[in-house]
Amino acid sequence: MTTSSTAPRDGRLDPMSGVVTGERRRLINLAYRMLGSVAEAEDVVQETYARWYAMSPRQREAVVSPGGWLTKVAGRICLDVLRSARVRRERYVGQWVPEPLPARTEWSAGVVDDSTADPADRITLDESVGMAFLVVLETMTPAERVAFVLHDVFRYPFAEVADIVGRTPAACRQLASSARRRVESSRAPLSPTGRQARVVREFKLAWEARDINALIGLLDADATAVGDGGGLVTARPHPIEGAERIARFFAARARPGRLAIRECAVNGQPGLVAHLDGTVVSVYAFDIANGRIRRIWAVLNPEKLRPWKRDPRP
Repeated sequence: MTTSSTAPRDGRLDPMSGVVTGERRRLINLAYRMLGSVAEAEDVVQETYARWYAMSPRQREAVVSPGGWLTKVAGRICLDVLRSARVRRERYVGQWVPEPLPARTEWSAGVVDDSTADPADRITLDESVGMAFLVVLETMTPAERVAFVLHDVFRYPFAEVADIVGRTPAACRQLASSARRRVESSRAPLSPTGRQARVVREFKLAWEARDINALIGLLDADATAVGDGGGLVTARPHPIEGAERIARFFAARARPGRLAIRECAVNGQPGLVAHLDGTVVSVYAFDIANGRIRRIWAVLNPEKLRPWKRDPRP
């Protein structure tokens, strides 16, 4: 991943440089929610800035709202990426899970590039980046996803959304409405964060103890577990369904003394990270409702774990 340039190619001082670079955090937040990938979001922002500075100084000065211009360009690039991503993900080996986000204390400075090490450039962790939310976004068409994220998450009016998506405001309203129904139909009553953390902690302890009955007791009867290895590491090609099957799967893969599991925040919610010989090998996100785990997403693809630190403990 290369760092995007924020300097004009002609070497001249850009009087709007501070305004333009100040949009970076918002653009990354926007692109990550649309794409579910930090690397792809960074690429989108880099390309957006490249197009800004490819214009002549006169053209840049004629832009009434640099922030609006950057958003429009980034949104259109995201739409193109999503369209191509649907084809790429059909060829993806195994299950595809959005890239997990670490908390600030977990972030590996300089792993992606120097700019992402700056706290101002980190992605804001809220409900709209929860793993369950991102997984629902993956079921939408590219146009639905872009319209929904722009309007419902970032509050852009449909007139501006239409200019980005290339459809009428009325059509964009319908797209967002369809997307909203998908989100609402998948949403379960959210457990308080403290209660979620307790469930995740109990799951960790039962996993380490290989206590199958305790694991079953923490899982919803119809729970599913999905692993994303990306073809680079071994992962189940299909979801595991049912509490007992999931419990036996995890219990069989406990490695006392070698696999260190610790609690952490994943996309702003309680999760787990596993270290093998000091290196992060998997990150686990959970969907918890009524005190039971409904879904587990295990990301093992090392390409998606680059932002995570090595185990800081000796």
